[in-house]
Amino acid sequence: MSAPMKSSASFASTHGIGVACALAAGVWLGAAEAPTKLVNSGLSPYAISLCMVAGVFTARWTVPTLLKGTRYVFADLAHNKHLIVTAILAGMLWAVANTLTVFAIRDVGLTIAFPLWNTNSLVGILWGRLLFGELKGASSRNIAKVLLGALAIVIAAVMLGFSTMHGGGQGSGPHAAHALRGIFAAAGASLLWGTMYVPYRKAYISGMNPLSFVTVFTVGELATVFALVLAFDGGTHAAIFHSPETKHLLFWLFLGGFAWVIGDLFQQFATKYLGIGRAIPLSNTNQLWGLAWGALVFGELAHSDWLHKLLVIGGSLVMIAGAIAVSTAIATEREQTTINMALLRECCRYGLNYDRVVAIYRGTQGVNRSDAAESTDRRRWWDYAILTLAAGVFIYLGFNARVPALSMNFTWLWILAALLAASALAAGWGLWKATRFS
Repeated sequence: MSAPMKSSASFASTHGIGVACALAAGVWLGAAEAPTKLVNSGLSPYAISLCMVAGVFTARWTVPTLLKGTRYVFADLAHNKHLIVTAILAGMLWAVANTLTVFAIRDVGLTIAFPLWNTNSLVGILWGRLLFGELKGASSRNIAKVLLGALAIVIAAVMLGFSTMHGGGQGSGPHAAHALRGIFAAAGASLLWGTMYVPYRKAYISGMNPLSFVTVFTVGELATVFALVLAFDGGTHAAIFHSPETKHLLFWLFLGGFAWVIGDLFQQFATKYLGIGRAIPLSNTNQLWGLAWGALVFGELAHSDWLHKLLVIGGSLVMIAGAIAVSTAIATEREQTTINMALLRECCRYGLNYDRVVAIYRGTQGVNRSDAAESTDRRRWWDYAILTLAAGVFIYLGFNARVPALSMNFTWLWILAALLAASALAAGWGLWKATRFS
């Protein structure tokens, strides 16, 4: 197959949309940790991961249905059959990585585990360069912005992580005996989460819609965590299937999974429009927002000394500086030409229509659609049934949930919740206006 090379100037500027999506992803991914703070269940890491992924599964089917409808999603999947296995594989990688993070938190605490697995941005930059030619042809200034910005965000994550340490530190107490295992678990999560972006990027330079991708992605997630419970957590006799206390915890874990899905959807679009090397560091600003929830809502830093508060301020400023550096590294014409070559290579490999793939990648296909194409976006009765069923699940679990007796600052809770909604509305509106969620 051959296709005329498009001038890089023909690529619409989607950098701003990608940056907005990545930053919104950070806001939502940081908030996803907040509901899990309300759970002191004694459940195994496998069981907690299964509950969260069940919430993720519910939301991953609901949001694409709400935005585009099932007919659009299945039409896109039918057109990209060769990517279905890729999406399932990405879901499996995510599920294993998420389970490893629960082990890491249990063994070394969130303070050490979070910065370790946030090094996935460096893993992602490496894969992006090796497999997709990202930053190839970029100016030395942009390369420095991306690399130094990503490194600054990792350093800031370490500073913010250590700002939450109190007393004897994480090395004392029950974590010390399993510290090495926890560190390996966090490092494994970093490697898998950095590698997970490879299937993302491959799908999007082949013309697949992120909403279709995540619909299949979640099948790999749920199947993997379910298999982990059966294999390593007692099989059908696992406590998650029999404990009467489980139903009181599910709402919070489902809520965390739902917030994660919103963040991950924005992360998917950021990966499509920015590439791996820029999207991961920007979305990793989630630790800044996670710390905000912990400190402002749950009062985790209420009794911190000046050194810990200095780490919070310094880490926050370093992370913001890193995010500014990465977000201003706009691809030059030479780098866009390299991206165009990657698109052409995928089209030649799978016999795809080059003009269609370029239009989808640029986001213009969603804006300039024919009446026949737009008919696939129309909702059918089963779409509304899916939405009603998902809402019913959350309502049912909410009625059975127990609110833990924790001290919370409700003023800050509502402020951060408002920021969550504002970030989703702003990024979502921009994405719809420019690409119609294409």
